[in-house]
Amino acid sequence: MDQLSYTQGRQDKPLLAMTIGQAFDNTVARFPDGEALVVRHQQLRYSWRELAVLVDVHARALQALGLECGDRLGIWAPNCAQWCIAQFASARIGAVLVNINPAYRSSELEYVLKQSGCKWLISAGAFKSSDYHAMLNGLIPELAEHPVGQLQSAVLPDLRGVISLEALPPAGFLPWKQLAALASEVSEDDYQARQRSLQFDQPVNIQYTSGTTGFPKGATLSHYNILNNGYMVGESLGLTEQDRLVIPVPLYHCFGMVMGNLGCMTHGSTMIYPNDAFDPLLTLTTVAEERATALYGVPTMFIAMLDQPERPQMDLSSLRTGIMAGAVCPIEVMRRVITDLHMSEVQIAYGMTETSPVSLQTGPTDELELRVSTVGRTQPQLESKIIDSLGCIVARGQIGELCTRGYSVMLGYWGNPQATAEAIDPARWMHTGDLATMDAQGYICIVGRNKDMIIRGGENIYPRELEEFFFTHPAIADVQVIGIPDEKYGEEVVAWIKFHPGHSASEAELQLWCKQRLAHFKTPRYFRFVDEFPMTVTGKVQKFKMREISIEELGRVKR
Repeated sequence: MDQLSYTQGRQDKPLLAMTIGQAFDNTVARFPDGEALVVRHQQLRYSWRELAVLVDVHARALQALGLECGDRLGIWAPNCAQWCIAQFASARIGAVLVNINPAYRSSELEYVLKQSGCKWLISAGAFKSSDYHAMLNGLIPELAEHPVGQLQSAVLPDLRGVISLEALPPAGFLPWKQLAALASEVSEDDYQARQRSLQFDQPVNIQYTSGTTGFPKGATLSHYNILNNGYMVGESLGLTEQDRLVIPVPLYHCFGMVMGNLGCMTHGSTMIYPNDAFDPLLTLTTVAEERATALYGVPTMFIAMLDQPERPQMDLSSLRTGIMAGAVCPIEVMRRVITDLHMSEVQIAYGMTETSPVSLQTGPTDELELRVSTVGRTQPQLESKIIDSLGCIVARGQIGELCTRGYSVMLGYWGNPQATAEAIDPARWMHTGDLATMDAQGYICIVGRNKDMIIRGGENIYPRELEEFFFTHPAIADVQVIGIPDEKYGEEVVAWIKFHPGHSASEAELQLWCKQRLAHFKTPRYFRFVDEFPMTVTGKVQKFKMREISIEELGRVKR
């Protein structure tokens, strides 16, 4: 009988049966004078003891605003010290932090605030081209008319007020600098009683997944979900109180707030934010000047850093590890990260928001080939399986849908039991929608999304395979492969190409190069040369937008 595509992760690492607040207390007690947080663009540095003081003051202040256990607190801001403080402070009092994408506009903001029932919102004043204050005043014109904390909004009936990170916000906003003064309204006894009442299985975070169709869904995550996932990621990286992790990925996403903040907190490591948003040069400069030992990023971020002209002159030798995740990690890019960025122990992590996020990870002792060709093995205390269209587990080496089960699977989609039931089956398996294979040793390779697979003339084409192939071309820095409708073949292949600085190739040259090395049906019919890909704030490429653009440009009817 063939070996089935099912594995369990290691069982020898016990899970943390505690709240985020309790874990934070443990770290502060162990490393009070260790450096906890460095925020370069705000020129702020805090030890664990200093950060604890700020967290406690702001937690009591949030409690004074009337936030009860289970109430939702929205945060709409780029990376900053206040984001980190709010994350730990809200967890302290049992509030559910609702992460809001900094790129959202008014209609998206309204939907998330209303769907989650946010009671309070923490907001930046502006970010990039977005004027948050103006959008909020347009959405909630009553804001300036009511005393702070007593908002009565027709559009957002649950919302009681907005905390602004600006020192001098418009009328109706509560400035962050004035928030701490409210802490005195809550006694130490009441504050401690609130913390003692919390359970680790209670929700602590809602993250809205950026679906390609319909409204985003709020993945609801517990203390147990995200505390343990951050801890297990850090364990795989071998983090200690000596490590210094640069976090250029957004905090509103699991990569930043779970794998970054909670991964560091559970190990006493230093959290370092190089900027409010990703900048390749600032990130490299931060690594060099802070003598960072670890670095996070999605493939597009690492490609941008590798292509920085100033990089060869920088001393990045302090780096040893990190994670590349959030999208399929190209083999050639991983090889350059290991050699050019000195990240000899870099790992790949795979997951999704709904699984807190990581369910698969390579290890520090894995052979190079496994670290560049797979997304690793099942994380400790989790299970993985690969199934066919009937739900049966396939044999090792066969393609099927990847499913995961264990402590990391979300509580459900907030206020959406139907979507929850569609994603999590009665046996508590989370269906990822990703196509994968599992080898004899349990290493898993992602071959694409169910929806991304291209069927041309009856032949199945997996974009991941073609993307890896294109990375072997010396002129190509990044590539994305999609399918578009075709009357004759059903679908045709389109490759979006981004060249290294100073390099280029024509469509005819690339087609000839492909035909000499690929089966004919895999050779892209069309090429599009670009400087950037459409992507989310987290650096995930939006293939559905690329498909829409390609269809429009090529004059085809969208189906």
